[in-house]
Amino acid sequence: MKAALVEQYNKKNISVRLANLDKPTIGRKEVLIKILAAGVNPLDNMISRGEVKMIVPYKLPVVAGNEFVGVIEEVGEKVKRFKVKDRVFARLPLEKIGAFAEYVSVDEDALAKVPDYLSDIEAAAVPLTALTIMQALDVMKAESEKTIFISGGTGSVGAMAIPIAKAKGLTVITNGSAENKERVLELGASKFIDYKTEDYAKTLSGIDYVLDILGGSETEKQMRILKRGGKLVSLRAMPNGAFAKRMNLPKWKQIVLCIAGRKFDKLAEKYGVSYDFIFVESNGKQLQEVANIFDSLKIKTSIDTSYPFEQVNKALDKVANGHSKGKTVIVMERK
Repeated sequence: MKAALVEQYNKKNISVRLANLDKPTIGRKEVLIKILAAGVNPLDNMISRGEVKMIVPYKLPVVAGNEFVGVIEEVGEKVKRFKVKDRVFARLPLEKIGAFAEYVSVDEDALAKVPDYLSDIEAAAVPLTALTIMQALDVMKAESEKTIFISGGTGSVGAMAIPIAKAKGLTVITNGSAENKERVLELGASKFIDYKTEDYAKTLSGIDYVLDILGGSETEKQMRILKRGGKLVSLRAMPNGAFAKRMNLPKWKQIVLCIAGRKFDKLAEKYGVSYDFIFVESNGKQLQEVANIFDSLKIKTSIDTSYPFEQVNKALDKVANGHSKGKTVIVMERK
C-alpha cells in the first residue's frame, strides 16, 4: 500500500516520504479500513519537528497522519459494533497513528459511524478537532447553563467548538473578525466581539469557562475574564503538571512538565482560576456523540483545500504556512 513516512525529526523540514508498505494485519478487536480521506493538522507537523516527543515518543520511521474517514474492509472476530462496508472515522490512538496511507488497522473502540450527510472530505475534518473540544469540556467539567468564552472562534476549531458547546447547554461568547459575525452567530454563539473594535478583556467578566485557542499573551488575558474558581483549558499554551498526571506520563516527565508549565499555574493562582492543557486522545464513544450532534444539527465543516495523496507534502506545507480558512484534507482516491 501507499503510505507517507516520517523518517526523522527535523525542526526545519516537515516533509514526509512516500513509500510502499505491506497492508496492515488486524487483531481480534481491530478492523481493517480503506482510507478515503485524511485530515491534515498542525499536530502532523509538530510530530515531524519532534515537538511532541515528550508526550508521545514515536519510534521512527512511522506512518504519518492522525485522523481519517474510510470504509471497513475486514473485521476481527471480537469486533461487535461495526461490520464490513461501514463508513467510519476516527482520531487514531496516540501510539498507533498512520492515517496518511491507503489502509489502517485500528481498534473498534476508536471508531464512530459517519453521518450520511457528510462527504468524505467534510467528515475527514471532524475527528481530531471535535474530540479536542469534547475532551476540553470534560477537563473543565463544564455544566449546562453556564458561560464559555471561545477565543478566536471564527476559524475551523471555533466552527466545531461553538455548536458542540451550544449542544451541551452552554452560553457561548467568542471573538474574531467582523466579516465572520453572522456565520458564528448562526453556529450558536450568543455574543460576538469584533477584536478590532473591542477588547474582550475589558468588557467581559465573571465567565465560567474559557477555551483558549490563541495562546501567547492571550492566555493571561483570558484568565482575567474568568470568575474566581473559573476554568481555562488551552490548546496552544504549555503542558503543565496536571496535564502530565492526567495523561499518566512517567514520573520524570511529570516533573519536567510541572516545571515547564509553572508560569501558567502561577498566573492561574494569581487570578484564582484553574489552568489546564489538552492533547487530544482517541475516543470512539465521544466521537459518536459528536456524530450524533452533527447529524441532528446538520453542521457543515469548514474546508480550505483538498489535495491528492501524492501531494501530501503540499498539504503539510499549506497547514504550516498557508493561512488556512478551514481544514486541509488529503484525498486518497478521486471519485
